[in-house]
Parts: sequence; structure tokens; C-alpha cells
Amino acid sequence: MKSYERLMEYAKYPTGSIEENASCPSNPKEFDFANALAEEMKSLGITDAEVDENCYVMGTIPANIEGYNGPVLGLIAHIDTSPDAPNENGCDIITSDGTTLLGADNKAGVAEIMTLAEILHNDSSIPHGTIRIAFTPDEEIGRSSDLFDVEKFGADCAYTIDGDLFGECQSETFSAMGATVTVTGISYHPGFAKNNMKNAIHVAEEFEQMLPVNERPEYREGREGFYHITSFNGSVEKATMGYIIRDFVWEKIESRCEVMRKAAEYLNHVYGEGTVQVEFTEQYHNMGEVVEKHPKLTEIPLDVIREMGYTPDTAPIRGGTDGAFLSFKGLPCPNLGPGGSNFHSRQEFAVVQDMENATKMIIEVVQRIAKLKKDEL
Repeated sequence: MKSYERLMEYAKYPTGSIEENASCPSNPKEFDFANALAEEMKSLGITDAEVDENCYVMGTIPANIEGYNGPVLGLIAHIDTSPDAPNENGCDIITSDGTTLLGADNKAGVAEIMTLAEILHNDSSIPHGTIRIAFTPDEEIGRSSDLFDVEKFGADCAYTIDGDLFGECQSETFSAMGATVTVTGISYHPGFAKNNMKNAIHVAEEFEQMLPVNERPEYREGREGFYHITSFNGSVEKATMGYIIRDFVWEKIESRCEVMRKAAEYLNHVYGEGTVQVEFTEQYHNMGEVVEKHPKLTEIPLDVIREMGYTPDTAPIRGGTDGAFLSFKGLPCPNLGPGGSNFHSRQEFAVVQDMENATKMIIEVVQRIAKLKKDEL
């Protein structure tokens, strides 16, 4: 079966993650897809394929090189789809009918890994080392690596097959911080509010306006970071705002946090101590800090892409992936593009030729990784 044919089958599973549900997986229907994948893996000779209680799918393609003691390579994709648009009852085509997500993020990556497994199962002439496969839940809501057992996975290195079009080979992500701003006001009858009321909504608005307008994500690109307000809930007595802070260098993240602290300090001086509180939550670091220590992991796919006649896209990911979290858990993990675009929207699409090229590229990468010694990574 071709990669794109698998994608069309996999798109039938409604696996949109649900941020409001703290369970793992957040959408119980992710188990349906996970179990189907495990059964398909077993049919392809992956005898240890399993789904754990948290909906992580893992399995092994044993090395077919006699006496193999090189790197154990991991291939990782996520089975959930974005909750940003409806994801049920779409048409069985490479673009949906425009009313739903297609789900190519990341079912295109899942399909390519499974197609690789089928090809290796059917063609013993392709030399390869030990390959560990993992499919994870809830990546779209930032939780897929929380319960990922790196020790159990047992790989020395890995690739996520995620992102956009074929030709991407990405070794950097944003570094990321989350922030919660809480504003405490004083409610008073509006007829007698003069010198008594402190409207938390207005103070929150002032805080937002104190951050640089031109550093909002709608004005940023390339290696430029940003402040992004993601939620607002407010009344006169209390208002809360959620922010994400992104940049590629951690020192710049810390500088952005300091800007927010200074804004809070100023408003507390104006409206009274304790009016504005800012709490920061470290989310993830740029995976380049880890991946740069393992240059072969990016050199190999870049060489393959060029040899296939294409120009690689090495632009950093303006977001995060499983690879960012897993790299800092001890599993260096660049990202390879599976062949889709317009993700998280109803205009999402996958390119048949790109998916086939991505599959060919991964097969070649697997063979070249198998020629390395573990200390050559």
C-alpha cells in the first residue's frame, strides 16, 4: 500500500485531541486508531507491537544485518489531530471537502512510517539496523512527550516525521515559556464607583498594551520571537490572561519575561501592590541545543534530499515538536517533513508525490544510519 493510500484510510479516524480533558489520551477515540495501528504493525512482522494504557504505540523492526551493533533508530509520529477545526466525517480524499481537517498532521507521518515497515518486511534485500517505532497521543495540545518512556523505547537517536512539505530537515525549534497574568480588581456599584472601583478588565487591557505591538505573532517570521495572548477571562473583580512566549535563544525568552515583570511592577505602582501578578511556566527549549551535538543526524537526510534532486529546507520550526521534548530527555530527535501543508485548517492538504518522496527518503536514511557506529552519531 502506498503512503497516500494509508493516509486516506487513517483520515477516517476522528482523533482530534481535547485540551479540556486532562486524561491521556485526551480523546478516547485515539485508542481506536492506536489499536488499529498495532494490529497493522503485527501483520507486517512487528511482533512486539503494543498499545500502553496511555495510548502510546511502540514496536520494533529487528535489524537484518548479521551481528548488528550500530545505533537503534527511532521513528516517531503523533496520532492525534489538531482541535482547531472539525475533524469528523471528512471526504476520503487527499484534501478534505473543506468542512474538516484532513488530518495529514500527523497521519501523513504515521502513514510513511507504516509504509516503510511494509517495504522492509517485504524486501529483505534492504539492509537496516534495529528500528523502533512510536506513535504518540495528544501532541497537538502539548502533552505527547509527557508520558513517553524514553528508556523503554530504547533508541539511541530518532526522527519525528512531522511538519510540512517534503524536503524539510529541521534541527531547531522555538524555546517556549508560558505565562499567566492575574489581575485583581475591586467591584463597586457603578453609580458610586469614583475613587472606589478598580476594574480588573481595564488594568488587564493596559498590561496587554504595554507589550510591544510589533512583537505579536502576526507581525513576526523567520527567527523572530513573539508574545502571544492566547486567552482572556475577566470581570471587574478578576481578570486572567494566558500568554505563550517564543524565541530561539533562551536568553531572549528571559528578556521577554523581564518585560512582562516590569509591566506588572509599573501597574502595581499605579493601582496598588498585588493588583497584577505574573507566573511563568517553562515549557521547552530549542532542540538545537542537543541536536547540534549529533551532526550526522541532520547531515544524512540533507545529503539524501539533495541526491534526490531537491533543495532541503532547514528553516527552524516556528513551534514545537515531540523532538524538542525528547531531545532533552536524552533522545536527540530532528524532524523530517512528511509532505503536507496548511495544517490546523480546513484547507489542509497532502501532496501524493511529496509523501512518496518522503517515504523513499526515510528508507535511504534508515540504511545510512545502519552504517554508523553508535559513537559516530
